Amino acid sequence: MTIDWITSHIIEITGAVTGIIYVLLEIKQKIWLWPLGIVTSSFYVVVFFQSGFYADMGLQFYYLFISVYGWYWWLKGRSSSDSGSLKVTNIKKRGLFFSLLLFLVLFALIWVILASFTDSQLPGWDSFTTALAIVATWMLARKYIEHWYLWMVANTVSIGLYIFKELYPTVILFAVYTVMSFVGYMAWKRSMQEEESTNSLKAQTLKYE
Repeated sequence: MTIDWITSHIIEITGAVTGIIYVLLEIKQKIWLWPLGIVTSSFYVVVFFQSGFYADMGLQFYYLFISVYGWYWWLKGRSSSDSGSLKVTNIKKRGLFFSLLLFLVLFALIWVILASFTDSQLPGWDSFTTALAIVATWMLARKYIEHWYLWMVANTVSIGLYIFKELYPTVILFAVYTVMSFVGYMAWKRSMQEEESTNSLKAQTLKYE
């Protein structure tokens, strides 16, 4: 029975494994998270279609696009004058307002679509996690540290949804995601502090030269 279960869930299990590796790379700020994200999203298009989580399935197509965008942006750096890689920063007030507005619009729009045109059993919660994940991934592509807050919420809510749908490998995946969201925030926070310390030291050195 174990072998049969593994065989019937091989796509979900593989997607869960690559998803965990993806978050590890995200925590360590390794650019290879983006191509791996493409692989993981491809697996979960199938998983979510079969389970009836249509918003989450649609989200995977967005992930395919944002993985290309994030890959480019992390390579490009903050601007054409920045020869280094993209640095971790805090989101500005304007970006925060845009993110909140985008979330609310997406949440309402996806909820209406799911409730009206699909057989989704939990259109409200499905819409909530989907809209939150869209905004969080865009913030990740720009290396805003606040994206970890969004993942903390989205991952926690998702655990309940996947228990309801009996997607147990994915439940384990999102339980790991939830823990790793806190770990990731702390790692990125240390990265920011180290960068600020380095910049301060450079400024002092230039001042006395």
